[in-house]
Amino acid sequence: MWPLYTYHQLLAFLLTFLSYVLLHSSRKTFSNVKVSISAQWTPSGLQQNGSAVALSPGVTWEDNKLFADVGEATLFLGALDSIFLFSYAVGLYISGVMGDRFNLRYVLSFGLCGSAITEFIFGTLTEWLHFYNVYFYCVLWVINGLLQSTVWPCVVAIMGNWFGKSGRGFVFGLWSACASVGNILGAFLASSVLKYGYEYAFLVTSVVQFAGGVVVFFGLLTSPKEIGLRSMTRDSDSQRPLMSDDEDELCEEYSSIQQQEEEPEPQPKAIGFLQAFCLPGVLPYSLAYACLKLVNYSFFFWLPFYLSNNFGWKEVQADRLSVWYDVGGIVGEYPVWS
Repeated sequence: MWPLYTYHQLLAFLLTFLSYVLLHSSRKTFSNVKVSISAQWTPSGLQQNGSAVALSPGVTWEDNKLFADVGEATLFLGALDSIFLFSYAVGLYISGVMGDRFNLRYVLSFGLCGSAITEFIFGTLTEWLHFYNVYFYCVLWVINGLLQSTVWPCVVAIMGNWFGKSGRGFVFGLWSACASVGNILGAFLASSVLKYGYEYAFLVTSVVQFAGGVVVFFGLLTSPKEIGLRSMTRDSDSQRPLMSDDEDELCEEYSSIQQQEEEPEPQPKAIGFLQAFCLPGVLPYSLAYACLKLVNYSFFFWLPFYLSNNFGWKEVQADRLSVWYDVGGIVGEYPVWS
């Protein structure tokens, strides 16, 4: 039988991993259906292998006058990507503050469920109601970016609460594959139902993400203190291995419930933005990560669309071929962290 601490570490690892997998799965959906969305928003539709996409672009155009051609629709899709990323970037600052001041589980669940509802409205409900409005899409994508920004700070903080400094590279090397795994899952979920219409791709991924948010709300423990265990983030634990061959020692150190007469550990005070900015390494790491993300998000948002439009492949084929980029990302994650 595993020691209590090790069991809860594994549970925290799996649920935070699942949270970001589902988030990226739903986020990837928009990238995987851009060809179908462009066809629906223009009067003539896109041509694939000499035949028009089986949508109703003529009716959509007559009722809503969205975009005159595919080029205009593509520019708007790019604008939506920019709106989402800008909102996501701004939201990270807000979410970090919220995560320090509120229960991480509540913030994380709220972000997952709220984002799922927003994406359902954006991709599924508007199509079912045949309601198309560029301003409404922009507002929804601002909200979606803000909601999704709550997830990353929360899951990183929870992982930091449960795992000590020693060996953290190995653990995060495994855990950080969650984004790539989510992209792969999202591509396969979207491509499996895309033949019924892009609205069902949004429906499937948003429902799965909402269910994941519910599981996280009822099943995730954000820190050892919630069950009376000692924190792994103290300075004295910096050289302590995550796993020990001596289970009795591990149980003695971490599985003992704190006695009531012990004084509770003081709650760490949340730091401000300027204090965080001045921490050693924050600025250069941020700049390096920004350059990396510039390339990564170009592939993330546009690789399936590029493959479909430039090579004439069916959208489903382009979606599934694009997952190999994420397979390479999984292979590369472990050396980076370890």
